[in-house]
Amino acid sequence: MDEFDLELDEMELVAAAAGYYYYNSITRQPCHSLSPSGSGFMTEVLNGHDDVCREMFRMDKHVFHKLCDTLRQRGMLRDTAGVMIEEQLAIFLNIIGHNERNRVIQERFQHSGETISRHFNNVLKAIKSLSREFLQPPPLNTPPEILRNNRFYPYFKDCIGVIDGMHIPAHVPAKDQSRFRNRKGILSQNVLAACTFDLQFIFVYPGWEGSVADSRVLRAVLDDPDQNFPNIPEGKYYLVDSGYSNIEGFIAPYQGVRYHLHEYRGANQLPRSAKELFNHRHAFLRNAIQRSFDVLKARFPILKLAPQYAFHIQRDIVIAACVIHNHIRREERNDWLFTGVEGRTVEEFPDYDDQPDMQLTSSIQEQIASSLRDSIAAAMWSDFINKWDEW
Repeated sequence: MDEFDLELDEMELVAAAAGYYYYNSITRQPCHSLSPSGSGFMTEVLNGHDDVCREMFRMDKHVFHKLCDTLRQRGMLRDTAGVMIEEQLAIFLNIIGHNERNRVIQERFQHSGETISRHFNNVLKAIKSLSREFLQPPPLNTPPEILRNNRFYPYFKDCIGVIDGMHIPAHVPAKDQSRFRNRKGILSQNVLAACTFDLQFIFVYPGWEGSVADSRVLRAVLDDPDQNFPNIPEGKYYLVDSGYSNIEGFIAPYQGVRYHLHEYRGANQLPRSAKELFNHRHAFLRNAIQRSFDVLKARFPILKLAPQYAFHIQRDIVIAACVIHNHIRREERNDWLFTGVEGRTVEEFPDYDDQPDMQLTSSIQEQIASSLRDSIAAAMWSDFINKWDEW
């Protein structure tokens, strides 16, 4: 009898242990929703309506597959036993395209938090490595957006792009917050960007403290050959706002003259001088970079909030987002976000960092730029007063 009782006790212990293990294994699993998950989620998105792919992956299906093919063929990513490259990229795009937390992505794709984090970082590194290929210097011929418009051609025929700063909310340690707090009191990283009139990014330099002025960031880039800012051929130039110096290679608007587009409305619509006409058309052309920023942030909302990542990851996310932005622009001209800003201007009001650059610059550089700006303004005004229909 004693032996029988002992055997029962052992069986009860085994049963109790098995029950405890089973209970824990169940409670550790993410709860299942009615939506498909893991491979089922991927199947539904890639085999479903085009709008579903645009919403979840932030791009059209063929653009998504082309990016997967590029990453696979270059050996930048590899299929694993449980996660194909398509799913790895989807995980990354879901995070930056919806600013989702790891826990949400775990449930959606049915992978552990470690797996989600690992693939996010692998994809981020892979896409960042494409930056030299996708962030290319602009063509040296006159951009078609200028060539086809009598308001801009031939006056801006040597303009090759636009430069401006973009503030992205940043998550930084308390000891660094004073340096990253911008003039609006928001913690941000200041990102220097250059783009074409086709809304593709040419150059991106993230990571500067939000308290640093745009002009200082540009000077630092130009002074550091390691940053690989595209060489500006003689006679060519970028458009910049009044926060930058008007120097050779960078043409700013006239100071003390109305500039922003909202100032040319209603009774004040017509320009009253050559300088005002120059500033108005300069503002219209420079609006390309505001539209580029708007498309970038609309596609990747993670750039509107400060993500809880190490700062070097936050910085790399900006670069990766710009690479994907350019990839989409090249592969799908009818992308819904790009078409949404075509033919319109993005309203821009004076920015807190749009202050005159007081840095001393080479008088020769200033003279060259001022002479060029004056000649453009004079030619433009002469034609304008003789051809009112150009307005």
